[in-house]
Amino acid sequence: MLFKRNPNGIDIPFSSEITPRHIFESRRSFIRQLAVGSIAGGALMDMLTREAFAQSEGAQKLAAKRDTAFVVMDKPTSYKDATTYNNFYEFGTDKTDPSRYAGAMKTRPWTVAIEGEVKKPMTIDIDSLMKLAPLEERVYRLRCVEGWSMVIPWTGYSFSELIRKVEPTGNAKFVEFISLADKKQMPGVRSPVLEWPYVEGLRLDEAKHPLALLTFGMYGEVLPNQNGAPLRMVVPWKYGFKSVKSIVKIRFVKDQPRTAWNIAAPQEYGFYSNVNPEVDHPRWSQATERRIGEDGFFARKRKTLMFNGYSDVASLYSGMDLKKFF
Repeated sequence: MLFKRNPNGIDIPFSSEITPRHIFESRRSFIRQLAVGSIAGGALMDMLTREAFAQSEGAQKLAAKRDTAFVVMDKPTSYKDATTYNNFYEFGTDKTDPSRYAGAMKTRPWTVAIEGEVKKPMTIDIDSLMKLAPLEERVYRLRCVEGWSMVIPWTGYSFSELIRKVEPTGNAKFVEFISLADKKQMPGVRSPVLEWPYVEGLRLDEAKHPLALLTFGMYGEVLPNQNGAPLRMVVPWKYGFKSVKSIVKIRFVKDQPRTAWNIAAPQEYGFYSNVNPEVDHPRWSQATERRIGEDGFFARKRKTLMFNGYSDVASLYSGMDLKKFF
């Protein structure tokens, strides 16, 4: 496949080269048959690894009612683009590394510890956690700090449902999310590019906002490994790195958590990291964005919307200087 590289180092395929999902799935099945029959060579096995093995175990369907109150009208990004163009540094820094290597990660059994300033701490397995509240499908924009965006149908429930179950104490002011960091399964964890495990955080009132989604699936199926299986957050008004993946621990805490990117480069990545076209990254503008899969490299850029278009969250930041608290 031919790619064009933009000045920010982002590889974007031409839309004419995006395979419809039904053809993509058929091709994947055909490749698997060839591989089982020992016909496939090294290149074919590489394709098999990237396009089949990296999917979550079983490709389980998730029954969920679409919540029309949380659906943007933009055209959804193709499944192929959303699952092969990813940031997930635990598997490498290249956009194709997660789909290439995430198949090694086992998503069952999986437990999540919920602890800290809560009246009802718990350690719960992923399937029980999935059943704590009715699942909903929501179509959200996701905006990356690097200047690209996607539109994805996610499946989950508002994180506020979990907050209600565990009953935070009056001391809880923030929520800290901690990802899996396993060198045996995640080759990127061997690199010092970030401090491991990956940690992110929200202020408690942000975490209570109904848009903040505890997410188990996308496109009507369980999350593919490369997209954060089996459990991630999606916080659509913030840059994508705030939507932490493969969560193993959730802590309710008094103090603002030390987060991975804020530790790595505090002058570039603030704790809040709200999508804000008026606050540039030190190395590039945030005023515009390119939608992945939309008419190729030379497509007209879109204007970036304040809070990624989710203006309902503005009240969370009343009186704050969003250039200072970036």
